[in-house]
Amino acid sequence: MFNRPVRVSLVVFPECDPSIVFGVFDTLWAAGRLSSLFNNALPDVSLFEPRLVGAKAGPLQLVTGVSIVVQDAVSGVADTDIVFVPNIMVRTNADLRALDRDLLAWIKAMHDKGTHIYASCGGSLVLAEAGLLKGHQATTHWCYVPLFRDQFPDIDLQPDRILVRSGEGQRIVCSGGASAWQDLALMMIAKRAGTDEAIRMSKLFLYQWHRDGQLPYSSMRQNVEHGDAAVLKCQTWLAQHYDHDDVVAELIRHSGLPRRTFARRFRAATGYSPLEYVQALRIEEAKQILETTTIAVEDVAREVGYDDVASFRRLFRRLAGMSPGEYRRKFQLPLIDDGAGTGRGRTQ
Repeated sequence: MFNRPVRVSLVVFPECDPSIVFGVFDTLWAAGRLSSLFNNALPDVSLFEPRLVGAKAGPLQLVTGVSIVVQDAVSGVADTDIVFVPNIMVRTNADLRALDRDLLAWIKAMHDKGTHIYASCGGSLVLAEAGLLKGHQATTHWCYVPLFRDQFPDIDLQPDRILVRSGEGQRIVCSGGASAWQDLALMMIAKRAGTDEAIRMSKLFLYQWHRDGQLPYSSMRQNVEHGDAAVLKCQTWLAQHYDHDDVVAELIRHSGLPRRTFARRFRAATGYSPLEYVQALRIEEAKQILETTTIAVEDVAREVGYDDVASFRRLFRRLAGMSPGEYRRKFQLPLIDDGAGTGRGRTQ
């Protein structure tokens, strides 16, 4: 147990977006300090001392165009209790190679000294690029999964999970989707001050644990830049005909290729088998219907090509991580009172 505030160094790359940087900073700053808001008998104490660190101190423009002020250059930070790596916004392997090498080296040096490392969302890509995750498990935002797997095949990526501990002594913790930094922050608070303080902070900021994992939030990524014209033609056809009966057989006929050749080329191009692709496409369409209409689940199933509603429900739960009804309750926009009592606001 620390007898002083825990020093947390939030590493700021130009590729960071400000929401997570400031969200983590404000949450850790508030922990303990605002306890009296809940109970006047509770003393306000500083549990954490967050600092923004970067390649150099001073103003830094982030990828969104917002400028922040880096408080400390890493060259002047010889040790710290926790390193927190926020999200970075990258698209290609060239973007990864362009990350500041001095910052990567500093993160690795802190890890080698025994510092605990937390990474949120795309921050796990930073740890992978720094060489800290080789041979270990990790998670990241679902949209970074293809890039992560392509660039770091020696890392056991667990994209469905929100939090993953790994590394020597389990000193590295990665979180998945963007708002999963809240889970990390609450975990840090619970470890430092107990679950009561973590619960107080979750109530103050209206944070929720993402117990459902990332599956409900992830969307199908349709790879259309693979260069296989026959497969691309089939993908285009499927976008309009995914609800047909015996659609895989139709797809093979449409391709004009032998079954085995088509299956091999389709997986190589898209990362899915033809059946997996059809299932994922149908469930994506079902998600859209559930988000934007109130039609019965049975009708949603038929709309996307399933007469067997039980099979549809099982498949939906497997691919989305929850039942269709649960998905609708979670993601459909709430009714918003427009002041006239009409309850307008939900897309029907």
